[in-house]
Amino acid sequence: MHISQLIIGIIFIIGGIILTVVAFFVGLFVLIYGLPLLIIGIFILLNKKEDVIEPIKKKTGGKK
Repeated sequence: MHISQLIIGIIFIIGGIILTVVAFFVGLFVLIYGLPLLIIGIFILLNKKEDVIEPIKKKTGGKK
């Protein structure tokens, strides 16, 4: 896991949790922003496909 992926994931999760808690005091319309932020943050942290490095395929043949 890259450090940038970890930092952004944690920031999104914390922001989503804060907005979700605020939604119960201010109004439920804030959940429109809080829940997607929370879900995106979790997805960023759990995404392992970004860590895999694909091998370079060598071209066969070429110009003659």
